[in-house]
Amino acid sequence: MQLQSPYKTFKRYRSLQTHKLSALPIVILMPHSACNCRCVMCDIWKGNNNLKQLTAADIQALMATLKKLGTQQVLMSGGEALLNPNFFRFCEILKKEKIKITLLSTGLTLKKNAALLVKWVDDIIVSLDGDEATHNRIRNIPDAFNKMAEGITAIKALKPDFKITCRTVIHRLNYTVWPQIIQSAKNLGLDQISFLPADVSSHAFNRQQAWDEPRQHEILLSEKDVDALKIIIGNLLIAFKNEFENRFIAENPEKIRNIYFYYAAYYNRNSFPYKKCNAPWVSTVIEADGTVRPCFFHEPYGNLKTQSLNNIVNSETAIDFRKNLDVAKNETCVKCVCYLNLKPGVVL
Repeated sequence: MQLQSPYKTFKRYRSLQTHKLSALPIVILMPHSACNCRCVMCDIWKGNNNLKQLTAADIQALMATLKKLGTQQVLMSGGEALLNPNFFRFCEILKKEKIKITLLSTGLTLKKNAALLVKWVDDIIVSLDGDEATHNRIRNIPDAFNKMAEGITAIKALKPDFKITCRTVIHRLNYTVWPQIIQSAKNLGLDQISFLPADVSSHAFNRQQAWDEPRQHEILLSEKDVDALKIIIGNLLIAFKNEFENRFIAENPEKIRNIYFYYAAYYNRNSFPYKKCNAPWVSTVIEADGTVRPCFFHEPYGNLKTQSLNNIVNSETAIDFRKNLDVAKNETCVKCVCYLNLKPGVVL
């Protein structure tokens, strides 16, 4: 594991101690608000008629702050980032400052953009929801699996060592095919797979209102499902022992077991698993309309259209938010499914 220089490490420690950001190693950009899938566990696509997107001028305006705060990695998220016609121009601007670019994608247009992706992007994370039938059903796109597969093949043909990993949200509609998901990832030639439970309680993913209980239970495992999940996880830990040891499965067994504990917590069987997270101190999320958030799940504290990123993340509002945030007790954090804990000395 590569370590930071002492000065950069000090700046990260200072951010954690003072709550004023001296370093911002990770920035998550949403270049385009629309999505080319219609996933059952996400409402982003429901806003496709209300298109918002970042411009090259927006990215140029960010660069002074990214340079000042030593940003090392930009994650292009969404929506589907590749829908923005200026996506590769954004990459060009970022690359001038030697910033690593990671694309989070549905995978539907990887084949079309393979050559440019290999040129401008450092790695890709695709969403994988199941074996072919399950993936297509959850994505609500008839040929989503094969389009993703063709895209992965096209990129690997151009650059065999190009890193493509996948992320899988485990929920009511796919937990029973968990072993097949792992096998599908291997068959697709992916380099790694990661798992997390479904967020059903926040305003993230374009939810103007948090889901009511009936909508939650379309995705949330039932109490009977939770019993079955515990058995499935136990079998996974045995059947895929090698995949845990060689890190093809990104999480360790304890984190996989926590997916059971997460769903069990909804039925008061246990507390929600504890997460050690410092995301608001080491990263920020910038949405397609310029909205700036401390992470995907907390309320915004500014907009790029009216202020610089540095002024937003180091505003009195932002500093007070970090100063008063107790990750162990905050209701949003307690139920969070996607957390980050970046140690000050680690290079991305």
